Amino acid sequence: MYAVYVLRSMKDGRTYVGCTKDLNNRLKEHNAGEVTSTKTRLPFIVWYKEEFTDKYKAFEREQHFKTAWGRRQLRKILDNLQHDKNE
Repeated sequence: MYAVYVLRSMKDGRTYVGCTKDLNNRLKEHNAGEVTSTKTRLPFIVWYKEEFTDKYKAFEREQHFKTAWGRRQLRKILDNLQHDKNE
């Protein structure tokens, strides 16, 4: 299984989108400061994830979330999740 994931920095609230085959290990790498693009914003939590059996579909989804349109869609998804938690 491949996962497209959204991490949220507990330091500054910003998000990071990535794709991996092993989400638990990847989260450990992020939180250990082993990922250059996130090492200054530790610690992170997994805020959202989608799972795929096809590696290429997962990478397509990751790239989509990194476009302007994809960021808007992701924001709606995350806002709805937050709204559901508050009910």
